[in-house]
Amino acid sequence: MIVQRRSVTAVLATALLLTAGCSSDDGDPSGADASASPSSTAAQSSPSGSAAAEEAPPAKGSVKVVRTVTTGLESPWGLAPLPGGGLLVSSRDEATVTRVDEKTGKKTELGEVPGVAPSGEGGLLGIALSPDYASDRMIYAYFTSASDNRIVRMRYDEKRPSGEQLGAPDTVFRGIPKGVVHNGGRIAFGPDKMLYAGTGESGDTGLSQDKESLGGKILRMTPDGDPAPGNPFPDSVVYSYGHRNVQGLAWDDEQRLFAAEFGQDTWDELNAIKPGDNYGWPEAEGESGGSEFHDPLAQWSTDEASPSGIAHAEGSIWMAGLQGERLWRVPLKGTEAAADPQAFLAGEYGRLRTVVPAGGDKLWLMTSNTDGRGDAKEGDDRILELRVT
Repeated sequence: MIVQRRSVTAVLATALLLTAGCSSDDGDPSGADASASPSSTAAQSSPSGSAAAEEAPPAKGSVKVVRTVTTGLESPWGLAPLPGGGLLVSSRDEATVTRVDEKTGKKTELGEVPGVAPSGEGGLLGIALSPDYASDRMIYAYFTSASDNRIVRMRYDEKRPSGEQLGAPDTVFRGIPKGVVHNGGRIAFGPDKMLYAGTGESGDTGLSQDKESLGGKILRMTPDGDPAPGNPFPDSVVYSYGHRNVQGLAWDDEQRLFAAEFGQDTWDELNAIKPGDNYGWPEAEGESGGSEFHDPLAQWSTDEASPSGIAHAEGSIWMAGLQGERLWRVPLKGTEAAADPQAFLAGEYGRLRTVVPAGGDKLWLMTSNTDGRGDAKEGDDRILELRVT
């Protein structure tokens, strides 16, 4: 596989970072090189060595927008499909959770999550359903408070009136560093029924290499917030480190974890996650070529991607791009990219925040144009149903 490289105006980027706290996460144009070359990939060996035995999907895929499910969402961030129908959406700035009827598009507000302190890129971020949702009706949420980023869980009672359907939040985990930028925020329960969380270094790059810090990490914990059995570091929730700002988590059919994260000025990354590995930030951004850091399986210039949510479907990782305003397809063979990434929907729906599986060859895709970085008018954000190959 050919890996394309591009030059970066390093002095200018450094000056912008020092003077303006540069963050390409949500589309800061100062964090991107306008002369960027097309997207690049870097092959990453499968930890199990079994990639050669796996069948890769076709090098080229397709995306069809089946329909618009709903519009009029306000600063949407997290998206969680309910068993039996319905989509839960978190609003970063409004600190509310809303249920969307995926057939009619009707929106019903469950309620506001107390304790959320929206600011900059912080607020009510990722949401996930308990692995025992059928019996406990618990919704987990990652949010920025006045003092930290934390994870809570709330009971959902749809029999109560609209706006009063969320129970009091129970704090599961606290103490994740917060900042105006780089708050991470994606949470998901893995196939092992453990809770995973992508965090950011909150603008303090030194946190990412500090294994005692919760910033710039992927965390793995029990549903009650304790270090999960089998974690790589004793009595720690840290699962991998050396990340800048993780906002995408997804597993393939072999239960392997993948994560997307924002770069600074050069490369955004899609990584195959191996417990205990160091992913390089801030010493490395994108492929380093050495043995000290785990190289990404694919990388993009920051103006092409600025990735948030990812999903696995039809043998590929699908990655939503904010500044890039496109949906990327990365076909997999094990933990390697089987072919160059392919872009879809470029510029058609603006900034893309979250993508989740909808079963089989379908995906739910949610936009992010009302978060203060997009050009859309208030109320323009939407959920789309896609069919993909």
